[in-house]
Amino acid sequence: QVQLVESGGGLVQAGGSLRLSCVSSERIFNMGWFRQTPGTEREFVAAINWSSGTLHYAASVKGRFTVSGDNAKNTAYLQMNSLKPEDTGVYYCAVLSSRGDYDYWGPGTQVTVSS
Repeated sequence: QVQLVESGGGLVQAGGSLRLSCVSSERIFNMGWFRQTPGTEREFVAAINWSSGTLHYAASVKGRFTVSGDNAKNTAYLQMNSLKPEDTGVYYCAVLSSRGDYDYWGPGTQVTVSS
């Protein structure tokens, strides 16, 4: 069973930057980032696929966030620049299972952007 742990969250002022990391217990070939605020559904933020070399971003973060990874370290990163208060939330990393669903999730890390 893949185990994931996020880190790097915190409190930052609007316009600032944070870099989130997610370490996997096993070798992985893809990773997605999601976020959630109280009372809302979890939303997709970004994803990387090492096998195909593809990157995907939600429209709300495109141009500000960059997803990357180090396959040898089983680690993915989410560089978040020009942060806005609406980026506040708990950020989760997740990995696709063989079923093609995001079945493995980390516990999340809180990101708070103050105005």
